[in-house]
Amino acid sequence: MSKGVKNLVFYLLMIALFGSLIYRIVGQGEFRQFEGSEVVGSPAAPGNLSEGFEAFRQLFLKETGLPVAILLLQIIAILLICRFFGWLFKKMGQPTVMGEILAGIVLGPSVLGYVAPGISDFLFREESLTNINLLSQFGLILFMFAIGMGLDLGDVRKKLKETILISHAGIIVPFFFGVLTAYFVYEGYAARSTPFLPFALFIGISMSITAFPVLARIIQERGLTKSHLGTLAIASAANDNVTAWCLLAVVIALAQAGSMLSAVFSILFSGIYLLVMFFFIRPILRVVGNVYDNKEVIDKGMVALMFLILIASSYFTQILGLHALFGAFIAGMIMPENIKFRKILTEKVEDVSLALFLPLFFVSTGLRTEISLLNTPELWRVCGLIILAAVAGKFGGAFFSARFVGESFKDSLYLGALMNTRGLMELIVLTIGYEMHILPPPVFVMLVLMTLVTAFMTAPLMSFIHFCFRRHDKLQSEKMRPATTDVFRMLLSFGRAGNGQVMLDVAHQMFSAQTKELQITALHLTLGDEVNPLHTDNFEEVSFGPILYGARKLGIPLRMRYEISRDAGMDIVHIVNEEKFDFLLVGAGISLSDRPRDVAANRFRTFFYNRYLRIFKAPESWFYPGSLLKDKTKVFIENASCAVGIFVNRNFLKATGVILILTSEEDLFLLSYARTLLKSTQGSLAVATVHTAWESASLREALERFTADVGESVLLPDRELRPEVFAGYNFMLISYRAWNEVSEHSKEALQRMPSTLILNK
Repeated sequence: MSKGVKNLVFYLLMIALFGSLIYRIVGQGEFRQFEGSEVVGSPAAPGNLSEGFEAFRQLFLKETGLPVAILLLQIIAILLICRFFGWLFKKMGQPTVMGEILAGIVLGPSVLGYVAPGISDFLFREESLTNINLLSQFGLILFMFAIGMGLDLGDVRKKLKETILISHAGIIVPFFFGVLTAYFVYEGYAARSTPFLPFALFIGISMSITAFPVLARIIQERGLTKSHLGTLAIASAANDNVTAWCLLAVVIALAQAGSMLSAVFSILFSGIYLLVMFFFIRPILRVVGNVYDNKEVIDKGMVALMFLILIASSYFTQILGLHALFGAFIAGMIMPENIKFRKILTEKVEDVSLALFLPLFFVSTGLRTEISLLNTPELWRVCGLIILAAVAGKFGGAFFSARFVGESFKDSLYLGALMNTRGLMELIVLTIGYEMHILPPPVFVMLVLMTLVTAFMTAPLMSFIHFCFRRHDKLQSEKMRPATTDVFRMLLSFGRAGNGQVMLDVAHQMFSAQTKELQITALHLTLGDEVNPLHTDNFEEVSFGPILYGARKLGIPLRMRYEISRDAGMDIVHIVNEEKFDFLLVGAGISLSDRPRDVAANRFRTFFYNRYLRIFKAPESWFYPGSLLKDKTKVFIENASCAVGIFVNRNFLKATGVILILTSEEDLFLLSYARTLLKSTQGSLAVATVHTAWESASLREALERFTADVGESVLLPDRELRPEVFAGYNFMLISYRAWNEVSEHSKEALQRMPSTLILNK
């Protein structure tokens, strides 16, 4: 008897033996039950299937009405709607967080409550909102902790002299405009119990804070991270955030106390708190971070300690009247400066706060935002005045201060647009003001609309500035471009780090023997608009490591380029076309890979997406990474203005045995590529004509001349493409047109093909 059968018999015997014993014990126990006793709260046993279904229905209705079930249903609805709006805004060129903010308003009384009040009352009944608010507040604590860790105080200090004027002008000018606006609207719109000082201060501070996460991601998406403009904007926004949040703490203390004299002790103890955090706890954490700098040694105890510091800091600022979020922000700032430690800790905090808790906050804000409160032309005029004051103050303050410190007119406009970015940070400020009953509902709605408008306008405004200066920049670049045409410029775009080195070998073997100098730019894109700036340096270092090693081994110079991308295919095409590259070399990706894991992923895509999701036209990017599995070959071939090579890796080392596949005269351009390749590798070549290509007299003549000129080459006329054709060859050249033709009729043969370069003219 085999081991498997013995295990099965033993398993069945165990179940039968102990199951029967349990049955006997339960039966004996029922005889010992006290007379008249019954399970508390249990209904009478149903006598038939109809009564059984009714009992199930009653239990179902009871369970769906429990607070936990309602909360889980709310979270499901919130995540679905937020993902949909995030995807929609991503397609519009806006940060996904903006779509999630709008989703919160859509789920609130302004849209859902107006269109379907019954659904709104069921889903967001008044007594259930406490749970969402508590969870969202905890999520904000985690988020502000991550924001604090994202600010490198060392970089802030280095750029302090350059950015202090820009950042502080970007605070004081809109703050002035906010206080001035409050002066005119206070009498008509503030609550009677609200003093002017906290009302004016909250409107001023809400106009002053730049949305640092949104700004950082816009800079990443536009490839400005390491440029002078990107560095200046990030540093200015960091200074802006540190100053504004400290200012907010003072504003909250004043609002809580009612006057400056009453707030003296709050501010005094807050100063003591800051001294303890920065001059006692921070030095200790610096030492800890230098020791615990990798995932192997950071255990649960260390993570628990960091979270204890976070919660304690939030608690102390809350009881001091500064709000728990300020404590979370400070806790993030004092975390060990060791970048590896911060990355590990951020990974543990950021994803759950961004993906789960923040959508809850957006909805809790949206439930307070009732746009129907602005029900008169006068209220809409005031709303327009607030938006105008916010834009004029923030954009104007940053623009004029940047010009004063010597920035160009164009960069100053860009800085003004970037610093005018608002979003989540303002919503946090507004929520604090609303919960403290300083901002009445109509003013709260106006300020939320101001936040949305100024956030939405950033990307279009950046594009408009770029459009206005595009002609000027093009003329300047043409003047600076060298007149020589002896350089062959190639863009090598790779995904996985290991593929970069292999593709560099392909590029070197294909083009190093030509007469022009080979100049290679290696491009790596990280997909997604929610990439933390803290992680990009690590992504870049890991991704470019193998290809840099390969470049040193081959002794060739290599230019590196790293960017964040929403649409990798079109971004690569845009770079190639705008910067006039001569050749684009890209990997075929997962769709043509023969690695077992990739083959399984492709099967999953075919089964799951093509068969199910496509029926409902559901976008792949909501909860499913379909964009990584797409074949982008057609995008590159049809949109790039230069020649394109799509490389399919089959354990490529060196092209010593090359086979050309020709199906018509249109494929003869491959001969020039083959000639250059053979000069470099000194390998052998076979030219196979398939699908009656040999019947063309001009093609035969061209091939006979070619094989006569090139040694170590043979003709394989009128071959049917079978797996055995590839025997003895480790590299294939084929045109994109021929690839489409043979892939329809010779799928079995192509499964055995060697490493392949698909080329177009």
